[in-house]
Amino acid sequence: MKILRSKYLFHSLTVLLLLLVAAGCGLVKSLGKNPQGDDLARIQALPNYKNGTFQNLDSVDNGQHKVKPGRALKAIFNRPRSVTPQRPVPWVKTDLKNLTAAKPTVVWFGHSSVLIKTQSGNILIDPVFNDHAGPIPGMVKAFDGTTHYSADDMPDIDVLIISHDHYDHLDYRTIKKLKSRIKKAVVPMGVGSHLVYWGFDRKNIVELNWNQSYTLASGLKITATPARHRSNRTFAEKKTLWASYVIQANGYRLFYSGDGGYGTHFKQIGQQYGPFNLALMECGQYNQAWLHHHMLPAQTAQAAADLQARMIQPVHWAKFAESAHPWNEPANLLLPAAVTLSIPVSIPLIGEPFVVGNAPRRTVWWAFE
Repeated sequence: MKILRSKYLFHSLTVLLLLLVAAGCGLVKSLGKNPQGDDLARIQALPNYKNGTFQNLDSVDNGQHKVKPGRALKAIFNRPRSVTPQRPVPWVKTDLKNLTAAKPTVVWFGHSSVLIKTQSGNILIDPVFNDHAGPIPGMVKAFDGTTHYSADDMPDIDVLIISHDHYDHLDYRTIKKLKSRIKKAVVPMGVGSHLVYWGFDRKNIVELNWNQSYTLASGLKITATPARHRSNRTFAEKKTLWASYVIQANGYRLFYSGDGGYGTHFKQIGQQYGPFNLALMECGQYNQAWLHHHMLPAQTAQAAADLQARMIQPVHWAKFAESAHPWNEPANLLLPAAVTLSIPVSIPLIGEPFVVGNAPRRTVWWAFE
């Protein structure tokens, strides 16, 4: 019997349903395409690609995160009511094309979608502007109040950053709508094959391995750094790389964690690239059984401390229910953990600009079931 990995109940079941209906519904395109030919040959020569897959820095596949399909389905359909907010998530409408602050300005759109405006260029990270996460509409629906921003609201994008190819970070429909306004895409090794399949010009795609960098003519520098995670848009796992990112612009250093479990790599990144003015840190869709590939909120705070981050902003929460914890628990648990480590936490509303270096946003807008 095929064994599903519990972190990917959402991803794997989405793919399974897609494969059942794709031929009749024309959804195959959103699956993307894994590296082939010369692209695959280039990847096979990398030190972190072994036995046909990319590898984490430390071995995490010890079997603790595996469950049978029946148990996976039961976990999805028996989740408590609290995984979804019972009224719309509050948000702020901002004219994203006219952000004027001289310092880097961060605008979060729920889950892990973030726009960063800097003097050196506009950066868009992991955009998902659909009302669902995945190739099948209606399966993993966005919370009410989280879908007021669209691709049309975005300014011209100097750099699109993708952390990995899971559907809640790399969305075909969103990317297709944004494609004509993206000047350069910076992605982990192998993810460029999806973009080429979707019509991107290969010359506008930069694929990075861990600790490789790309610098724009403006001086904006982006470095891919390690994460402890995995990838897949079908049952073929780890054929493309996953990454976190260091963003250096105009004397500021920002960190984006992507998805991933806690590990020693955070301290190594902090020593090599820190300190950071702001760390955008995964904090949501966790479970004790998923610690290999996702962090609990207390681990998010510790990872930020390891990074030498001066402030945390949590991402990967407040838009999609992919786990069984209450929808607002990530923020409620992160705050006291960060206090213990003396790290300020900023939690803006969806669409609310945050200027790096300002006092953290602390309005408790998530205090409802």
